[in-house]
Amino acid sequence: MVGERTGREDTSMARSAVLRHVQDLWAGLTGVATGFPADGVRVVVAPESRLCPPAWAGIVVLGSSGLATAPDVATARFLLGSLTGEPLWSAVEAERWSDGRGVLDVLGPASLAYLDEREFQPATGDADVARLPPGHPDLDRLTADVSEDDVAESGLDEITSPVFVVRLEARVVAAAGYHQWPCSVAHLCVLTSSGFRGRGLARAVASAAVTEALRNRLLPQWRARPESSRRLARRLGFHELGAQLSIRIVADQADGERP
Repeated sequence: MVGERTGREDTSMARSAVLRHVQDLWAGLTGVATGFPADGVRVVVAPESRLCPPAWAGIVVLGSSGLATAPDVATARFLLGSLTGEPLWSAVEAERWSDGRGVLDVLGPASLAYLDEREFQPATGDADVARLPPGHPDLDRLTADVSEDDVAESGLDEITSPVFVVRLEARVVAAAGYHQWPCSVAHLCVLTSSGFRGRGLARAVASAAVTEALRNRLLPQWRARPESSRRLARRLGFHELGAQLSIRIVADQADGERP
């Protein structure tokens, strides 16, 4: 019993440390001097925020608090009025914003999941995983086999690590790697050819990429919208700590009123 309790306490402490780490990461991505509050959502004006596309508003909830960025003061007032008094996690629910007056578009939400070496559950299959340099021309056939949305979602063209691949004969049918973010975070990027999904190939290449990230003392991050991607992350040992959402607001209606 003592050993089990100690193990749970160690896991809790490790996740608390990871939470602080990723909160520092996302606060830094705002481009302004700020941080996550003790609770609720803090709204800041941050025109260069990387929490969202340019001129959009970005919202990230991690743990028991959130951070929202606005491109200008009027949008910040709109967000503040919309978020004050509302449940924390409603800030990153698409339905919360999709019917709102003054909201033109919504991206997300995307879950944000993380792991450390103690939580990692590597793939144990017999897939033969090789490595390629980023941008290798053999990846072109893979990206041609899937939709543009899948390619964009995967982030494959942003990989800075080696690219771990599975081939069928000479053809690459699954690939994964990571893009190194600030604060020593490895943002995982995974893509599988449409005709070869459900065979464990994504798990094999993602497992190799996570192994590489941990070897380089980086914190793996898995950002996902599709449930299939979230399920794969959980099988590898990732734990969801938060979510991210972006909204685009009509300029002349960003007046601080609730949507």
